[in-house]
Amino acid sequence: MNTTPKVRYLDRSTPPHISTLILLTGMAALVMNVFLPSLPRMTAYFETDYAMTQLSVSVYLAVNAVLQIFVGPLSDKVGRRPVLLWGIALFLLATLGCILATDIYVFLLFRMMQAVIAVAMVLGRAVVRDMVGPNEAASMIGYVTMGMAVVPMISPLIGGVIDETFGWKANFWLMFILGAAIWLLTYRDLGETARVSGKTLVQQFSEYPELLRSPRFWGYAMAAAMTSGAFFAYLGGAPFVGTEIFGLSPSTLGLLFGAPALGYFAGNYLSGRYSARIGVNRMVLWGALINVTGIGLSSLVFALGYGSAISFFGFMTFVGVGNGLCVPNATSGMLSVRPHLAGTASGLGGAIMLSAGAALSALGGNLLSVETGAWPLLFLMLVTAVAAVASIRLVIWRERMLGVGL
Repeated sequence: MNTTPKVRYLDRSTPPHISTLILLTGMAALVMNVFLPSLPRMTAYFETDYAMTQLSVSVYLAVNAVLQIFVGPLSDKVGRRPVLLWGIALFLLATLGCILATDIYVFLLFRMMQAVIAVAMVLGRAVVRDMVGPNEAASMIGYVTMGMAVVPMISPLIGGVIDETFGWKANFWLMFILGAAIWLLTYRDLGETARVSGKTLVQQFSEYPELLRSPRFWGYAMAAAMTSGAFFAYLGGAPFVGTEIFGLSPSTLGLLFGAPALGYFAGNYLSGRYSARIGVNRMVLWGALINVTGIGLSSLVFALGYGSAISFFGFMTFVGVGNGLCVPNATSGMLSVRPHLAGTASGLGGAIMLSAGAALSALGGNLLSVETGAWPLLFLMLVTAVAAVASIRLVIWRERMLGVGL
């Protein structure tokens, strides 16, 4: 569809209101990190070591990445609505399992099952592409993913207060209550938007090669993965830089650490405001270039001997703006390469982004030492940022060759 369809709020015979999609993606972001302040108490509760408890983050990410590969084709086959409703229902059961777990292994099992909430993030994007054309989709995705910028900024703070007041299980009760509310909202508001495929699931999965053989799909996917990868590398290495190199207190680090999130929020707003007018490819290119500029300026300041905590974290705002411009537009591009495979593309693209991000996050943390300072992290971020520019340039060149454009 190329025009925005009529939407009536809480009428499941029409497509969903954009607020429902924002809440779905925000819920997926909240499940990731609201409980992080509870990790020390959980370690004591389960009588284990911190490394074991911290697996609740890495195993969740791993399962999340795998699920995104399957969610898209399944939703192309049976529709967005049933996959969302069943996925959120399974998430609620998994959350109860986390609350009732009596040892760390049972908890980790149900924590892995919680990753099924990935349906909210994957299909929130696919629903947008079902509803409107590529440029309009980029604008809507920009607004939708603003929830993923705001939630990570505030949920750890909320989780910490809840943990101190009611204990670690209260954070999982919060997930359950909010998840139940999101399920009800989805049931009432989200009408089916997909043109359900008549193909079998085996045939659906066999269409992955159609995407994987597309240079344009890979260009968009790698532009998004490398731009967001610079941010994931920052997540892995910035805490070390802040505490070990600049000697920041936890409260000061927490204050400065959120600089990219502020930029991401601004970038998402700009995507929502201007993507339909400017076009997907130019927005992705501008986002990738802003990303490179911020990291390059930070590196230059360090090279001139003026590097500081303020300069390091301050320039990371550019990384956030670049991500906010690039990711929603590159996502829209991925979904538009083969519109009949929008769900499949959303899942595969999300898996590529998450897998690359997890690897770069781990690498960003492991490369650093007090002796090297921030240089390994800045270099890693700069390389990935340049790769993002090269990726979108490939897309633009390819579309000129094909005589198409977004």
